[in-house]
Amino acid sequence: MDRKTLSRLEARAKIIKAIAHPTRLFIVEKLQQKEYCVCELTEMIGADVSTVSKHLSLLKEAGIVETRRENNKIFYSLKTKCILKFMSCVESVLETSFKKQASIIGRKTK
Repeated sequence: MDRKTLSRLEARAKIIKAIAHPTRLFIVEKLQQKEYCVCELTEMIGADVSTVSKHLSLLKEAGIVETRRENNKIFYSLKTKCILKFMSCVESVLETSFKKQASIIGRKTK
């Protein structure tokens, strides 16, 4: 593998790693609806502010979310809406896998 290919694949892996946590997946799902401040996300997630801030920082570093400051609050929104296509693809993989497993044990799926 050449250096250029390796660099490209490492950049992709960084983005995939950034969303590869249930809390960060939850944040991405919520941000597809509207922007939220850390305090709102903290309440929904049920974790402390520093933990949620760390998750948001990782998502921002990967280029998935962006921020907007309003007075003393920072609001987060999806920077790259195309991440939702990736999530849709993941759901398709899960569905296909489920159907295959169901067919193995002889159950019908919708």
